[in-house]
Amino acid sequence: MTTILEPAARVDAPTARLLLPADASRQEWEATRRAGIGGSDVAAILGLGGGKYTSPRHVFEAKHGRPEEVNSEAAEIGTEIEGFIARMFTKRSGIQIAMPPGTLVNLERSWMLANVDRYALDDAGQVGGPLECKNRSAYQLDDWEDGNIPDAPAIQCHWYMAVGGWRYGYVAALVGGNTIRWSRLERDEEMVGYLVDYCGNWYQRHVVEGFEPPADGYEATTNLLAKLWSVKSETVAEVDIAKAKELRARRADLKEQESALDHELRAVENEMRLLTGENEVAKADGKAAWSWKANGNFASKKFRDAHPELAAQYTHLVEAVDTERLKTDHPDIYDGFRARVLRVPVKGV
Repeated sequence: MTTILEPAARVDAPTARLLLPADASRQEWEATRRAGIGGSDVAAILGLGGGKYTSPRHVFEAKHGRPEEVNSEAAEIGTEIEGFIARMFTKRSGIQIAMPPGTLVNLERSWMLANVDRYALDDAGQVGGPLECKNRSAYQLDDWEDGNIPDAPAIQCHWYMAVGGWRYGYVAALVGGNTIRWSRLERDEEMVGYLVDYCGNWYQRHVVEGFEPPADGYEATTNLLAKLWSVKSETVAEVDIAKAKELRARRADLKEQESALDHELRAVENEMRLLTGENEVAKADGKAAWSWKANGNFASKKFRDAHPELAAQYTHLVEAVDTERLKTDHPDIYDGFRARVLRVPVKGV
């Protein structure tokens, strides 16, 4: 059962105070968030946001009032799942939880903010530390095994400890929709000091002084800049252990090289995009250097939302196979036409 504390009276953070109550308006919350660095910002600033969804550039744009469009339905579902994850954490761990009072701000540094998902209570019923709740894909299950916590949520939990002064915190994740994993994190003073120093310098340079962050190689930055301007089922092949280790090692080395090269290439191309801005063509000494034109994939959904009547005139029905029904009625045939995907688990031979 979830314990509920009175929000206005119970901040229970040794080094933080309540800045904005939980029942504040959306406009107030967004304005407050722009004024500092919160837990979800830190991983992105450090380049730990996955590269595909968030990046330092996302944080920069949001702090200057240019947030990326958000799917409200996805946000709503995320909020609902957060409550479920918190309840399952209590059920699995026996640790009681409480609703936090709202946005917290560090007593010494007004730019350090925290919106904690839940409070974790100690044996005496007092707030012991923050609980961070995450919803993750089944493909990430290996990352959460044996008490491990991926870097991004671990960093976020440490940030909350930095803001609030707690000695420990928890991270809980719903993985694949049916598996709960949770771990306790002890406060690491070296980590806290690094986060405060790095994020403080980033905040001063890119938020207070307003300098744009340099071009980076994250896919998320690429996407953001564009917006701104027959298989035998269940069978197993036994392979030689030495050969398996050799192939995994070679693949890991090549993937590392590929990642480094992709990052460098994307950084160069993103710098080209930044230099091009709202223009289509960039020239140097009167000669074309590169172009950045709107000649990519057509944004059908945005077109339908913006021009529903016109979209209706150009919409036609397309015959498609009902794959979900086929999967249910003829699973063997369905599996025979599925693409094969090679996945190498993080932990293995």
